[in-house]
Amino acid sequence: MRNETLLVEDLMLLMTDDRSGAVAGAGTLYYTLGGAVLVELGLDGQVAADENDTGLNGLRVRAVAGDLPTDPLLRTAHDTVASRVRGVQTLLIEIGTGLHATVTDRLVERGLLLRRSRTVLGLFRTTSTRVADTGHKRELLARLRATLVDGAEPDSRTAALAGLLAASGTLPTLHRSIPWSGEVFLRAKQLEQDSWAAEAVNSAVMRTMAAVSAGTAAAVTS
Repeated sequence: MRNETLLVEDLMLLMTDDRSGAVAGAGTLYYTLGGAVLVELGLDGQVAADENDTGLNGLRVRAVAGDLPTDPLLRTAHDTVASRVRGVQTLLIEIGTGLHATVTDRLVERGLLLRRSRTVLGLFRTTSTRVADTGHKRELLARLRATLVDGAEPDSRTAALAGLLAASGTLPTLHRSIPWSGEVFLRAKQLEQDSWAAEAVNSAVMRTMAAVSAGTAAAVTS
């Protein structure tokens, strides 16, 4: 396993509330986490999207010949992409499904999340997690703030994190560290639009929210 954290790990850490351990955007988390893995593979030059090849499921993504990922999580995702060319929306689901548990385990192993188990009413055993080491998270937030608030030029990983947070709709939850404003929104949206995978996440999240809203309205009407 690489010494540094993956984008998908950093993203979930940022989306995890320090006190409650709740993860923002939980209903569409698999899209967001799947997108983070695709972004990382793209930054490493191991997958690419053809902007001239768009189908019903978005830009078609293919594996790029060369060195394979050494990290097992990235290698599994790369194998999925390499098995056949398909649209990015399909890949978000295939790669992101079940990834929450995997990433949580990795963050616990790294000491960035703490897992607690307890028995409720002497009968039911529950497990919860909370942020254990906030130092790494503070570093991530400082880089994001410099980019989104102070206008600093980001490195590729910070730009990717900002774009993915914007795409997932969870950036406003970080308002204590990154004050929410129109300027922050526009800057983050630009970084989202610079990444084909982040844009795909946003499309998937918006489509899901629209479906939920329509279902709620139909239930109220009936």
